[in-house]
Amino acid sequence: MHRKMTITIDEEVYEGLYRLVGRRKMSQFIEDLVRPHVVDTALDEGYRAMAADEVREAEAKEWCDALAKDVADAAR
Repeated sequence: MHRKMTITIDEEVYEGLYRLVGRRKMSQFIEDLVRPHVVDTALDEGYRAMAADEVREAEAKEWCDALAKDVADAAR
């Protein structure tokens, strides 16, 4: 979903955008520049990659199970 937003920029910056990307492409150009700074997808992608690594997931489960056992033993 897209939302409409009104921004104010210096006339010189506007003219540069107009020359560089054209009137109909300014919004996408600005969105592409801003997106990496405001939408953190790197963390999500990293978690997906880790979850897809079955060997790593098996080792992590083994570690968690051992830790849970240690905690249970310490509670006695």
